[in-house]
Amino acid sequence: MKFLRRFLDKHSRHYDKGGKLERLKPLFETLDTFLYTPGTVTIGRVAVRDALNLKRMMMMVVYSLIPAALMALYNTGFQANLAMKNLGITAVAGWRGSVLEFLGVGIDPASIIANVIHGALYFLPIYIVTLAVGGLWEVLFSIVRKHEVNEGFLVTSLLFPLILPPTMPLWQVAIGISFGIVFGKEVFGGVGMNILNPALVSRAFLFFAYPAQISGDSVWVAVDGFTKATPLAEMANPAAKLSLSWMDAFLGNMPGSMGETSALACLLGAALLVATGIGSWRIMVSVFGGMVGLSLLFNVIGSASNPMFAITPQWHFVLGGFAFGMVFMATDPVSAAITDKGKYVYGLLIGCLVVLVRVLNPAFPEGMMLAILFANVFAPIIDKIFINVNIKRRALRNVK
Repeated sequence: MKFLRRFLDKHSRHYDKGGKLERLKPLFETLDTFLYTPGTVTIGRVAVRDALNLKRMMMMVVYSLIPAALMALYNTGFQANLAMKNLGITAVAGWRGSVLEFLGVGIDPASIIANVIHGALYFLPIYIVTLAVGGLWEVLFSIVRKHEVNEGFLVTSLLFPLILPPTMPLWQVAIGISFGIVFGKEVFGGVGMNILNPALVSRAFLFFAYPAQISGDSVWVAVDGFTKATPLAEMANPAAKLSLSWMDAFLGNMPGSMGETSALACLLGAALLVATGIGSWRIMVSVFGGMVGLSLLFNVIGSASNPMFAITPQWHFVLGGFAFGMVFMATDPVSAAITDKGKYVYGLLIGCLVVLVRVLNPAFPEGMMLAILFANVFAPIIDKIFINVNIKRRALRNVK
């Protein structure tokens, strides 16, 4: 490692101002700071010193996503292996089958290792494409704007694959992350300037541009020709019978987007985010409270024709992407409300909207994505209202 450190120091002059590789300095700094702690330090009294800088904060979010990512590997493989076993299929087709055969892994839904390896063959290609294509856009905009590559992309690049179905075509993954990075973040000025969550913008684009590949019953289990509705879709269908227990849903053993199925994994991530002060507990609590309040109201009202009115808060919590969105998407510090009181209003708006979409529009039983994006748009207005109230209160206090 000392050799690598000397090598980087020796060639750093080429990337400084006036060097022949000056335009590539953002790329060099990204590599240098990724491998080593920056050598520059803050001195004097003009700057605020804090152990939690942007890099450490983003890495902490990545760590909080590890339980959801591990569950994505396991459940994706488990759902595929279970479906293949029920269909009597004994081998996986294509290159994935060759890899499993080489590793000596069979079709066994009872084997954790078999499930994780099989799931990784679907998750990792999507993650790699997201990193490569999204990272290319990040570097390109950094070079043009002459600033370092921001670590925020590490979070977006992990969030995006987790909210996709395992069957998503890789070329659509590339288009989706390109749209999210360019039009969801960079056109606003980059990290810290965007008003919408880039990962959700990417998914929303794919949902409306390629609905057949991201909705319906055939995209959630990675087996050709196999169809299985998500539990939310089953609940929206009066003729369908729910095929799992609440505990299975809480643990995440059900079809759905790869990283969104396990409420338990999301709660583990939430504990880390709240303990480190990175994720806002105010937003999480208010999102949950809004969902509970409105769903209980619909339970009381009831409906003879719409079974979604009868879904209780505990089921809303474990189904779809509610828990994942509440913990990792709604709390995005850039696109969420920043005032303390504004966070409560912002969270309540999301919690109520997701129930409204799920219950009153059974044709689209999810709702979390649209609820968060809608609240993102209103977050600056919510903050502005509370800021103006505080200004008026202070002005009256000074007059007295």
